[in-house]
Amino acid sequence: MKRILFYSIFVILYVLVTFFGLGPALMADGTNKERLYTLIVVLMLYGILTIALLWLKRKSNE
Repeated sequence: MKRILFYSIFVILYVLVTFFGLGPALMADGTNKERLYTLIVVLMLYGILTIALLWLKRKSNE
């Protein structure tokens, strides 16, 4: 049960970052520079989420 909740939280976080991050990055009316900055921030958020997931997964296995 704990593991299902753990992965469900991360799935929800990934979906939220995808919806609110990639949507504006790909379909925004702003300049290409603004879209690029948004994309960079979204990719950094994906990286942070992935590192946190791996770190917490290793910590729970110890």
